[in-house]
Amino acid sequence: MSSNFRTHLLSLSLLVGVAVPWAATAQAPISNVGSGSIEDRVTSLERISNAHSQLLTQLQQQLSDSQRDADTLRGQIQENQYQLNQIVERQKQMYQQMDSLSQGSAGAASTGAAAATGDASGSANAAAAPDAGAAQAPASTGDVNSDYNAAVSLALEKKQYDEAIAAFQSFVKKYPDSTYLPNANYWLGQLYYNKGKKDDAAYYFAVVVKNYPKSPKSSDAMYKVGVIMQEKGQADKAKAVFTQVVKQYPNTDAAKQAQKRLSAK
Repeated sequence: MSSNFRTHLLSLSLLVGVAVPWAATAQAPISNVGSGSIEDRVTSLERISNAHSQLLTQLQQQLSDSQRDADTLRGQIQENQYQLNQIVERQKQMYQQMDSLSQGSAGAASTGAAAATGDASGSANAAAAPDAGAAQAPASTGDVNSDYNAAVSLALEKKQYDEAIAAFQSFVKKYPDSTYLPNANYWLGQLYYNKGKKDDAAYYFAVVVKNYPKSPKSSDAMYKVGVIMQEKGQADKAKAVFTQVVKQYPNTDAAKQAQKRLSAK
């Protein structure tokens, strides 16, 4: 029995000796493979997560920049709109001042807007540009806005009409392409009319009518030519001009005034 026990113990020892190394050998590759795969996946996920975070940060920055640019553009648009409104308001005030100056002279009439065609153009072709006389124009600044405003100031604020005439004539010669030319010529017509020089006034009103038919002073300039013709006793020509004003510029103040003149005959 003792011999059998030793035999079984030896067999068991041999079995354990063989099994333990085999188990260790079998488990090692499984553990290594599993550990390496998970780490690779975690590393890959971290890289993807970091890339997404960077992309999200970039998108947020771009959105912030776009919003800032939009706000800046909106501010510029609002500023430009404000400046445009200021220019329009200034233009309205100038027209009102011109009309106020016009009403201060006998026979002057209406408010208005500018240019036209018709019998008035004959006056511009037939007459030579009037001289400014002895008055000297103020020194030019070289800036179209400053020079124009200086001429307007001479007429409206300083009441220096001869100097204003010289300034506007100088302006017309110095800035032949200025958008102020219709107004400058209209001013000259009104200033000469106020001085009683009707032929000179008719010349400049006719220049507005002939050369600047789309100017906002056209209808009034044509009407003024008709008034001057009527005052000079040229009734037929005046009637033709008033009729043209009504036809070409309906629903304007000048057309209303012209219709009154026509209805009075």
